[in-house]
Amino acid sequence: MCPISVFVLPHSRGSSHGQTRIIRKAYDEDFYIRMMEESYELWAQLEREAGVKLFSRTGLLVMGPEDGKKFQLLKASLQRNKVPSTVLERHEFSQHIPNVNLAAGDGALVDTTAGVLYADRALRAAQMVFQAHGGVIKDGQKVVNVQPGTVVTVTTGSDVYTARSVVITAGPWANTVLSHTGLELPLRVVKVNVCYWKEKVPGTYSISRHFPCFIQLNPKEAEHDIYGLPSNEYPGLMKVCYHMGSVTDPDERDRQPDRVEVVGRYIRRCFPGLVPEPAVVEGCLYTGTPDRNFVLDRHPTFRNIVIGAGFSGHGFKFGPVVGKVLCELAMGQVPSYDLSPFSIQRFQDHQKSAL
Repeated sequence: MCPISVFVLPHSRGSSHGQTRIIRKAYDEDFYIRMMEESYELWAQLEREAGVKLFSRTGLLVMGPEDGKKFQLLKASLQRNKVPSTVLERHEFSQHIPNVNLAAGDGALVDTTAGVLYADRALRAAQMVFQAHGGVIKDGQKVVNVQPGTVVTVTTGSDVYTARSVVITAGPWANTVLSHTGLELPLRVVKVNVCYWKEKVPGTYSISRHFPCFIQLNPKEAEHDIYGLPSNEYPGLMKVCYHMGSVTDPDERDRQPDRVEVVGRYIRRCFPGLVPEPAVVEGCLYTGTPDRNFVLDRHPTFRNIVIGAGFSGHGFKFGPVVGKVLCELAMGQVPSYDLSPFSIQRFQDHQKSAL
């Protein structure tokens, strides 16, 4: 196995950089919860093998209109799948979650299995363990052609590789690479601003004080959700972000930040312990599908080309189990999960030929 990366590792050009991500089982869909059960186990296995702490359990606070569809679906899903969780009544909310204003009409619950995944450590740990098992990583090589066939030929700017099967996980550049195989998927690349907000009193929302990660469903300020992680990676700064951005070209992603004011208005209303102007703004790319479900499938024409794409801003936590499934597909094995929610066939009305 020989992974190829256009950028020298580590890099900040895609969707997997940065120090932290939320890890959770709080999903509407049963299939994601089932996959997360194993993903937690595989992250723990990687922790043991690498000897590095990759996860801190903080819980995930979910807030949203109590009678709203999204909140009710999520609440029912957690109960149906027996995910350890707690519903917070309004009269007890401030006791459990200080320095947060729960909006009128909003309900609150906590996925107690959730927490912070240390993304940069996780990537280094996975690469280290992979190399310890004899794997070779080829970074700094741009793929310039993929020639399908019984043996697939991958040409980079500096080398040529051949293999009986190939896995393409090119993130925002997925369609660029897939164009060589005559396939275009309905993927939409957006640049999301990752914002850090200063605590008025350092430590108010810190991981050391067990402040949870959070997701605000249906915020009054915006169409899409807002999420946050406790202060940790930058001392005295809490990460709070809008879960959407503006369409962008991944090769021209360095633009001025936008939509920051949406989060500022939300912070002013709900997080009184934060200064409502961002102290740090970084960028991240989401590669989305129309239904926000991943693509985990074989190429519809060339079955020895396997595709992982469209992780839609919520894929990092699934990394180990996605890797397992893509490996099973590449090896011709029956996948461990029903992959119909992730099939390319579901896009038949959107799919285009690039030939």
